Formats: sequence, structure tokens, C-alpha cells
Amino acid sequence: MSPYTRREFTKLALAALPAAGMLSTLSPLPAAETAGKPNSKVKGVQIGLNVPYSFSNPTMSGDEVIRNCVALGLSAVELRTQPVEAFLGSPVPAAVAARGAAVDPGQAKANADKMEKWRLGVSMEQVKAFRKRFDDAGVKIEIVKVDGIFKMSDGVLDYVFNLAKALGARALSTEISKDEADHARVGKFADKHQCWIGYHGHATTDEEHYVKATASAKFNGINLDIGHYVAGGHGSPVEFLKKHHARVTHVHIKDRKSKANGAATLPFGQGDTPIKDVLRLIRDNRWNIQATLEIEYKTPEGSTRLAEIAKTVQYCRDALA
Repeated sequence: MSPYTRREFTKLALAALPAAGMLSTLSPLPAAETAGKPNSKVKGVQIGLNVPYSFSNPTMSGDEVIRNCVALGLSAVELRTQPVEAFLGSPVPAAVAARGAAVDPGQAKANADKMEKWRLGVSMEQVKAFRKRFDDAGVKIEIVKVDGIFKMSDGVLDYVFNLAKALGARALSTEISKDEADHARVGKFADKHQCWIGYHGHATTDEEHYVKATASAKFNGINLDIGHYVAGGHGSPVEFLKKHHARVTHVHIKDRKSKANGAATLPFGQGDTPIKDVLRLIRDNRWNIQATLEIEYKTPEGSTRLAEIAKTVQYCRDALA
């Protein structure tokens, strides 16, 4: 399992951005690293990676993400906004405070206002410059993960959808809400921009919750985490995909034991999640669903995070061969 929970990772990522902002002028990558572009599309299935989350490094810059993906042979990602906004010069303490990290509520409000003002002034041309780094390396930003989206003003919601489109993404993703009004409101912006948003659930998220979340807007979609779905005891993700694939933007691929077997998160092939069946289902039906690897199991002694990610990539390649 990752040393950080998803919530802790988000807070650390936001907190780290002041230092990361100094990297706003990305240094050129060595020619050797961009000469051979990666290709992780196997039999029509795009294998991607949730970054920088899967690297367990919330301070990772855009350059570092690119280098790791090229080294791993990965040609697509689900990218969190933090490396992008660091490159753009974000006043990150505002984002940290807006998500409750500040002790002083007054300071939190002031920082949130400062962050919103900054976002509303961002040039999309700068965003395209960031995207070009990924395009030149052969790594496509297909999904953009946005934290705290339900608290955003209308103006900032327009900003994040424009940000995603400027990055070349076909969808946003965010954590699913318990309040259906949240999905309805954000869905209006998804429809306005004709850009999908995939709601990500955890082990407590069942089929009914996903269906309700997507009912209020044409472009409201599903980011199905097949490991969490199995660990929650909600049945087969294969059957879920057969019914709801038209709404699925991407799936998170991880291996977990079933709820009855303790729900542990394990290296690929050691849990109860039907990873191979899901990948082959996407392949055989030619669905435009990114198979996004999300690495959360503990790195075994003597190994490294990158080595473990490489194993998961190969596991998926073999399943699709």
C-alpha cells in the first residue's frame, strides 16, 4: 500500500508546490531520453498510469514524470493538476488553505481568494507549453485529476475544464461526492465544455451510487476502480463494465482481495481482482477506456517503486498479448 493515503497525498502535493513552483522553467530533457518514444497501447488498449500519485512523490515535477514514463515505456497518463500549476507559477499555499490545511480560518479564506484570482488569470498558452513537453516525449495526458472540484466557483470550474482541454485531455477525474447536487452542478460545466468527468469511487461506492452520479448530465462519467469495487464486495467489475462502459472514462487497475478475504491491496496477480478479464474485455470490445495503473501496494524489500510499476506494466502487456 502507498505510504500516503489519497487525502494525505493531496495535502502533501499542494503543500509542496511553493518549492515546485521554482521549476516553472522546465530544463530540457537529454536527447537520448526523447529519441525513442514510448508505446503502451497494446492490442488497442491504452495502458496508462496515475501520476505522480503512483510514484508516491507529490513533489514530482513535469520533467520527472516524463522521464519516469519514458523509462517505463508508458505513453499515457492520468495527471494531477499540481505539477501543471507548479509550472504555471501557482501561489500554492492558497490551495492548501482552501482544503482545510490552514489552522487560521481567516488566513485560509484569504489564501483561497488569492488562489482563485490567480487561476482566473492563467494563460492557456502557458498550459500548452507544458503540454508540449509531454507531446514531444510521446506521453499523452488523457485524463486530468482535479482535487476539491465541488468547492470551486463557477469561474474556476470553467478554468479547470479549459485547463484539461489545453492539456489535450479527453476527460477530468475527481472523487465522487455523497451529495447528488455536486454532480449536477459540475455536470453542467462538463456538458457546457463537452468534456467528460469521471467520478472516482472507493470500496464503499456501489453501482447505484455511480448510476446516480452520472444521471444528471450527459458528460458525467465513471472512473471505476476495479480493485476497490472488488474489495467493497459489490460484485464483478466485468459485469459492471458490460452494463455501464459507455459512461466509463477510465478504469483504475489495482489488485485487491475481496471483502470476504480481507480486502488487502497486493501486487498484481495476488489478489481477487479480475485484472486480466477486464483488460481483455476492453480489448475485445474496442472501448475507449484507459487502463490506468494505480500503484498502492507496499514496495517489497529489495525492490523499488519504479521496478514494481514496471512489473505491473508487463503484467498488463502479457494479459493483452
